[in-house]
Amino acid sequence: MASPITPPRGMRDFLPAEKARREHALGVIRRSFAAHGFDEIETPVVEDVERLHSGLGGDNEKLSFSILKRGLDADDLTGAIESGDLLALSDLGLRFDLTVPLARFYASHRGELPPVFRSIQIAPVWRAERPQKGRYRQFVQCDIDIIGEPSQLAEVELITATAAALEALGLTDCTIRINDRRILNGLLEYCGFAEARWPQVLISIDKLDKIGAEGVVAELAEGGADSAAVLGGILAELEPHLAEGGVELTVEAITGILPEGMDTDAVADLEALAHALDTLPPGVSLRFDPTLVRGMGYYTGTIFEISHPGSGSSVGGGGRYDGMIGRFLGTDVPAAGFSIGFERVVDLIELPDDAGEESVVLVYDPSVPLDRLVAIKSELIASGSRVRLDRRAKNLKAVLDRAAAAGFRSFAFVNADTADASALDLKPLA
Repeated sequence: MASPITPPRGMRDFLPAEKARREHALGVIRRSFAAHGFDEIETPVVEDVERLHSGLGGDNEKLSFSILKRGLDADDLTGAIESGDLLALSDLGLRFDLTVPLARFYASHRGELPPVFRSIQIAPVWRAERPQKGRYRQFVQCDIDIIGEPSQLAEVELITATAAALEALGLTDCTIRINDRRILNGLLEYCGFAEARWPQVLISIDKLDKIGAEGVVAELAEGGADSAAVLGGILAELEPHLAEGGVELTVEAITGILPEGMDTDAVADLEALAHALDTLPPGVSLRFDPTLVRGMGYYTGTIFEISHPGSGSSVGGGGRYDGMIGRFLGTDVPAAGFSIGFERVVDLIELPDDAGEESVVLVYDPSVPLDRLVAIKSELIASGSRVRLDRRAKNLKAVLDRAAAAGFRSFAFVNADTADASALDLKPLA
């Protein structure tokens, strides 16, 4: 028996109807981002492997697909095995997100860009994930970033543009959960965790929705039971608020659920951000969630994530990453970004048919001369229609069903007596 011919695990083929649906959604997102003053760029799908493994990508670096160097021999393989440095066999890797390539892009082209650069990147990325529902090895990210703006204007523009894109897609009931890395760091310091353990502690907190407060405490207890117990008590007190998506972005609400001594500047910044965002679409709400981590190691300030009741995972996220670009330039440049998780969003929305496009299937008899058939098709195309030719078959229903599934709206028969497009009798495809 022949084995099934399928794409690699975690990657997908898209039939024409689904591809058209995805492109429609991507067009809506592009137009919405562009309307808010962002400019689209493009970067290579590969980057230097050292850049992809420089500590900027958090746990995603472990999921990076590396590309072997050309001309490797047995000695190279043996040396890498003996040293334990398998990355020495690679010089390039597939990008696992669009932020690291953007930082490299900005460092390469800074002199050609405005002082405050607003970018759009919409492109596939690759991660060696364990494939499961909603999680793929190749997927599309829709990113907007603002580089060079140190104030909260960057966060306000990013959240406003993203909320507008969600509204344009018809996606309602979204909650944007917001936190600040300064508050997280203060929380870990309050609990007594050594600063060297903070990255590990944040990884455990990031699993809170999957393993619960007890699971977080159990993971962290071996490295310090007292600190883990203090954190566990705080998480237990927060659980009722987290069940509601967090609390309002006000100083009173935020300080009311946090231990004393948290970063007051960070709390005040979150309240100011909420005031600036009081005109968001009605289908998007803001909440403060002190357990929001965002796994990337490059975030330095405000972080945010989109949740939706129809998805078990976040449908977007981002934050401020002021330290990343400085690694390439040698001088710090403020930066912040927001990414829509396209694969999850596109599964949640209902997209309307494009009522503005007339699309016709010409069902022709084999007896029609080719020059006349092509002339009729060209005439319809010149008038603005999308046109497909289908040979008439005994099973006419199958022909018309395929046309309807491909998004065509009408059909007409072409026979030897059809002189031109004006003689066609257009009928709707049910």
